[in-house]
Amino acid sequence: MARSWYAFIGGNPIEITNYYKATVKHSCLCGDQICAICAVDAGANNLHPAFPLSDNMKQYIQNALITGQIQPEIPYNTRKYVYLKH
Repeated sequence: MARSWYAFIGGNPIEITNYYKATVKHSCLCGDQICAICAVDAGANNLHPAFPLSDNMKQYIQNALITGQIQPEIPYNTRKYVYLKH
């Protein structure tokens, strides 16, 4: 399954229609708002991630909002799927 970066535009962070495929690299890291997620791509002609977001992605989003840290935090050198901003 291919993955792409999606920018969060606001609203419910679990709803896929609140994310749009990013055409530029984000410069986010940590904060108190979702900035971007790396999610399963729904195809070349779709601007939103595949529906529904995986249970892991939902958990990463929730953990990010609680901790203010990129996710997953552990292990340290693992690929990150959720970035935040202030």
